[in-house]
Amino acid sequence: MNKHTQLEDYIKAHPSQIGKVVDYNPKTDRLYQFDFTVSNTELQPEDVNDTEKFSAWVSVKLEQNRARYGIGGYMEHRTLYARSEHFNTHDEPRRLHLGVDIWAEAGTLVYAPLDGHIHSFADNDNFGDYGPTIILSHNLNGLQLYTLYGHLSRQDLIGLAVGAPVNMGQLFAHFGNQKENGHWPPHLHFQLMFDMENCHGDYPGVVRFSEKDKYLQNIPDPNLILQFPDVR
Repeated sequence: MNKHTQLEDYIKAHPSQIGKVVDYNPKTDRLYQFDFTVSNTELQPEDVNDTEKFSAWVSVKLEQNRARYGIGGYMEHRTLYARSEHFNTHDEPRRLHLGVDIWAEAGTLVYAPLDGHIHSFADNDNFGDYGPTIILSHNLNGLQLYTLYGHLSRQDLIGLAVGAPVNMGQLFAHFGNQKENGHWPPHLHFQLMFDMENCHGDYPGVVRFSEKDKYLQNIPDPNLILQFPDVR
């Protein structure tokens, strides 16, 4: 049995052991799915390159759609990463997004969806990068899973210790503001990994499109944990 199937089976068999990542009530809260591919002609490069304008655009879209959160991004081929040299490698730029983004205001609460431990953390302080990042380690009946939380508040890193336990439902982080989160509109990058590949405090969240098949083996769909409805 492959790891993807193991994870799906674990989640189906243990629904009470899967918690929330953000406060979300499917009965009352609306979600808006953002599209950051080339198909989005409404968002212009000059808007994406200006963090203030980009943040205002995101806020307006959420308000217009009466949405508590914006979501999207798993295996999405995004054009917006041209805003940062961090993703513009010489041979092939990185444009394939591996996680799910949850867009909301700075300070939004982040919870641990599973019991586990702190694997690592870092402040990846580059323009367009994660900013403050926390990675948790989980053992699901022998299946090793890691969850990554990027674009957090810098205060969330204070007092952390590698190996410290984290309980399902524990509030442990907050969405960072654009001055500390890598200069993005406030949001959470949430990602799952089976293998950290010797990374600590960081793991690629955007890769070359030619590497998609490789990363699909290691990066399951975060919505297995989030369990957001399909809003397409």
